[in-house]
Amino acid sequence: MKKFKQILCILGALLLAGIYVCTLIFSITDQTQAKSWLNASLYASVAVPVFLYAFFLITKLLDRRKKKED
Repeated sequence: MKKFKQILCILGALLLAGIYVCTLIFSITDQTQAKSWLNASLYASVAVPVFLYAFFLITKLLDRRKKKED
């Protein structure tokens, strides 16, 4: 489970870095759909860490429950 969490953290960090780069590019460009892409990437830059935090919180609670049952 520890390896899975480490891999998920690395993937999450790479995903966030990509989202931040996309946000920067979308804010600079002046295309017709750039505003909607910018809004989507700003939303994702908040939503992805929240989902990762929730996932790790749930796995921590499940690990504690499993240890109590053993």
